[in-house]
Amino acid sequence: MVQTKEECLQFLNGARDTLDELALLEEQEKQLNQTEERLEESLENEKRLMTDTIQKTVKNRREEIRSTYEKEISKIHDLLKKARSRREKARSEGVKGRIQEETAVFHREIQDLKAQLKMMMRQNHVPGYCQSALYYRLYFPRHVMEYLQLFVYILILFLAVPYGVYLLIPERKTLHLVLIYIADILLFGGSYIALGNRTKLLYMETLREGRKIQDQILANRKRIRKITSGIRKDRNESLYNLEKYDDEIARLQQELTDMATKQKDALNAFETVTRNILADEIEHNHKAKLDQLQQEHQQTNEELRQITQQVKEKRLYVTEHYGTWLGREFMDSQRIAELCGIVQEGMASNVSEAITVYQERKNVVVN
Repeated sequence: MVQTKEECLQFLNGARDTLDELALLEEQEKQLNQTEERLEESLENEKRLMTDTIQKTVKNRREEIRSTYEKEISKIHDLLKKARSRREKARSEGVKGRIQEETAVFHREIQDLKAQLKMMMRQNHVPGYCQSALYYRLYFPRHVMEYLQLFVYILILFLAVPYGVYLLIPERKTLHLVLIYIADILLFGGSYIALGNRTKLLYMETLREGRKIQDQILANRKRIRKITSGIRKDRNESLYNLEKYDDEIARLQQELTDMATKQKDALNAFETVTRNILADEIEHNHKAKLDQLQQEHQQTNEELRQITQQVKEKRLYVTEHYGTWLGREFMDSQRIAELCGIVQEGMASNVSEAITVYQERKNVVVN
């Protein structure tokens, strides 16, 4: 180790200058680290912005294409629905007209039979109610349906009506129910028997003839129902002149198919071609800024690498040339300046003595 005062001061000043240089390099390294982190964050943000812009733009364009075709497809669906509705209406009118045409003869016959029945009743002075279908169901039932209807009438008059009256009484008792049934039987049953006896005894022959006419009317109505059912079930629609509706429906169905194909082709073209073009355009718009950030980042990275290397070398130099003599405690510019002051004051002639004096002063201050 140096022994002279001049060499000692030279050594200490060299250590201080080197430490100052190291501090300056470390500060530069710190600033470059911060700059490098900021540039890296900006670069990542710009890349993320570019990616988000591509995804958003692609999504919006795809949705615009899909929405445009969906609107057109929806319009065609509405037109198709209306065309089918018009066709169904025309078919219903045709079916209705065909039913009227094919059953007209039976309707006329029914009207003639009713007129004949009315005339016969009037000529024989039979009460008007005796020509009604209800009268014949009640007093001259012949068919299964008429017997069923008669049974329903009996249930209503002799079961539902009396029990309904019974439910309307505030205080219900079994006796009340019995009395109501007796009154109901006497009222409706008596009226039924009295009316039947009166009309049958006086007009039996006429009523029998009326029964035959009623049977003919029922037969004609049965034929009408059969013809109506057959026409409604008939799948042959050639009689209803529906060709123009079928042509319109076929045209709209083909248009719907074509529009769906166009939509599929447009979306496919977008995914395979347009999407890439949009991505390229957006990347081109961001390229200048990305290149600038990338260049600045690389330049900063290179400067940081060089500074880091210099800091490393400087630290090794300080440790090798000064750390061995000064120790970690005195690897500080301020303390080295104090050591220089001690040497200049003549209180020490070398570094070791200066350190000893410094420590003694420190101990005195502490004590």
